Amino acid sequence: MVLVIVIAVLALLAGLAANRWLRPRLVSDNDDGMAVKDLVGPLLTLTVLLLAFVLVTASGSYGKAEVASRGEARAVDKIVEIAEYAPAGPKARIQADAVCYSRAVRTQEWPAMADGKSSPAPSVWSTDLRKTFRPLQGEPSFGMLVAADNERSEEREERLTQATPSVPSAILWFLLITLTVTVVALGVCLPRRNNRGQIMTLVVITGLLTTTLCIIRDVDRPFGGITDVDPTAITETERQATRDYTAHHGLAGLPCDENGNRKTA
Repeated sequence: MVLVIVIAVLALLAGLAANRWLRPRLVSDNDDGMAVKDLVGPLLTLTVLLLAFVLVTASGSYGKAEVASRGEARAVDKIVEIAEYAPAGPKARIQADAVCYSRAVRTQEWPAMADGKSSPAPSVWSTDLRKTFRPLQGEPSFGMLVAADNERSEEREERLTQATPSVPSAILWFLLITLTVTVVALGVCLPRRNNRGQIMTLVVITGLLTTTLCIIRDVDRPFGGITDVDPTAITETERQATRDYTAHHGLAGLPCDENGNRKTA
C-alpha cells in the first residue's frame, strides 16, 4: 500500500516537473496542450469502470446470500422428511426442533442480519437436534440426518457470511469522492452560455452514477436493503414442518412459541 502511494506521488511530481521544465523545450509556447475537457474523459471512464466492478462484486454477494437461504431451507426440509424413518419418539422431537429452528431464523435472525449480526436463538434448536441424533446411532436414518444437518449448518454459515457487507466502507467512500470529482470536473467543462442541453446531460449523468452507487450499497446488504432477500424459503419450510408435526401431535406440543423461543415449564 505504501509503495503504491509513494510511486503515485513520485509519478505526479515527475509529471509536473516535466510540464514545468521539459515541455518548453519540446513544444512551442503557442500550443495549448490538453484542455480540461480532454482530461475529464479518462476520469469519467475510470469512474464508470470502478462502479461497474464494485457493482459486480456486490451483486455476487447478493446472489450467494439468496442461494444460501434457499439451501438452508431445503436442508431443514430434508431433515423433516428423513425423520419420518426414525422411531416415533425421536421423530416427533426432530420435527419439533425443525419447526422451532425455522421460526427462530425467520423472526429473530433475519432482522438481526440487517445489521450484519446473527442471533443465538437458532443455535438452541440446532444443538437440540444433534442431541436427538445421538440415540439413533446404528439406525438407517442416522447417517442421512447427520448429513442433512451438516448441510444446514454450512448454508447457515454462508448466509451469515453474506450478511456482512463485502465492499469495505473505505471503497464506498473512495467511489463517492471519485464521483464527486468527476461531476465537478464535468461542470467546469460546461460552456457558460447556451448550455441548457449540456446541463441536462450533466444532471442525467450525475443521476445515473449516483443511482449506481446507491444500488451497490443496497445489494451489498442483502438482508437490510430495499432489494433484500426475503425469508420466503424458510417460511415455506416452517409451514410444511408445522403441518407434518401438528398432524400427529397437535400444535400445543411444540416446545417453542411463535418466535422460536423455548417455552418455560
